[in-house]
Amino acid sequence: MAGPELAWLAGFLQDFPGPLGPTEPPPWTGASHAAWLRPEEAEAELIDRARGFLGKRGAPPLLAASLIHASVSGILQSDLSDFKKQNVEQDGASDSESETLLEAAPLQRHFFNKLVEVCAEWQKELPALKPSKRYLQISIHATRNTRRKMEDRHISLLEFNQLFGLEDDVDRSYFAVYDGHGGIEAANYAAVHLHVNLARQKKFLENPAEALRESFQKTDEMFLSRARKDKLRGGSTAVSCFLVDDKLHIAWLGDSQVMLVQQGKVITLMDPHKPEREDERQRIEGLGGCITYMDCWRVNGTLAVSRAIGDLLQKPYISGCADGASFELTGREDYILLACDGFFDAIQPVEVVDHVLEHLTQNDGDGLRTAEKLVAAAKESGSTDNITVLVLFLREPKDIVADCLRDPKTSLAEEDVSGPFFSFIANN
Repeated sequence: MAGPELAWLAGFLQDFPGPLGPTEPPPWTGASHAAWLRPEEAEAELIDRARGFLGKRGAPPLLAASLIHASVSGILQSDLSDFKKQNVEQDGASDSESETLLEAAPLQRHFFNKLVEVCAEWQKELPALKPSKRYLQISIHATRNTRRKMEDRHISLLEFNQLFGLEDDVDRSYFAVYDGHGGIEAANYAAVHLHVNLARQKKFLENPAEALRESFQKTDEMFLSRARKDKLRGGSTAVSCFLVDDKLHIAWLGDSQVMLVQQGKVITLMDPHKPEREDERQRIEGLGGCITYMDCWRVNGTLAVSRAIGDLLQKPYISGCADGASFELTGREDYILLACDGFFDAIQPVEVVDHVLEHLTQNDGDGLRTAEKLVAAAKESGSTDNITVLVLFLREPKDIVADCLRDPKTSLAEEDVSGPFFSFIANN
């Protein structure tokens, strides 16, 4: 059972038999991360570095997440004064507004050495690694398409419990799509920090739905603080889903979307934030902003979304307060799909069902390349934007095909959610 994990640990320790020297860079140096970190940013940045590094080295996912948690916890509980630089002033700030920052490079070296130490300990005695009970098959595909830059990001965290050291008997997993505009910085930041902010919310265990929404606002506040310091002007839409046992919690800012398919029917889960939405128009105009039409409806003549992480110069018209909704899963759900507007501007939700079923039928129920099929369909339908599609199969794709063949009259009509299945929370 622990064979692959022990084999991986042996290979890792063969390549890294001891700690790095005081001037030796960690093996992930070179990525575009900040030279200085606020203390509240450190945990997420270290997790992100380690996830990318261990993923590229083929670490078994449960092992990787558990190693990261043990290593990060060890670092955060230790004395970090050696990595602090006191009284670092923000540009234009007074002495009273100075702040303490952590120097990223030596902190990362210290973290990597802790990771090597934990690997050596676990090679001697591997702790139990508890897998998820829920069936999930993930299909993800993203493309720059015809755009000059790729400004989408996504994250898939099946090992949420292991990453944050949650040892209760509750299954948790997290998925999100971030669509940047005016640069990639906001999408990058959200993809690194939002799920960590979720896990650190005070209400996380008792009220995960509220914790998810509040994590959006916390991430927005943190990014705006960095944006002021680093003169960043871009933003990012965001849509996420957090599975907690048989509850689906979603939250969103902007026009990236999440949809659910249940027994071949599309269930509408959300209403994207667009300037022409009447409540959004009223909110923006109430703040003194305006909605104008310039090839599409735009906030103050600029952005085509009305809520997002970032967009420093357009706050508060571009709100960082997420909307959210929660759903009871019954076991009859087929899959969840998250995607950016580059997909949904070209493919209607009801069309998704046909494309997915056609793909599964042609591939004998193999769902692993479903997202690739959907991205291709969006491109064929005229999308020129960045496209990211993330499909979460909640039951075996082969069973979905079999059920359709058994009952070919299954309606593909789109449905609104009502009744006890649905609980919606709006933030204005």
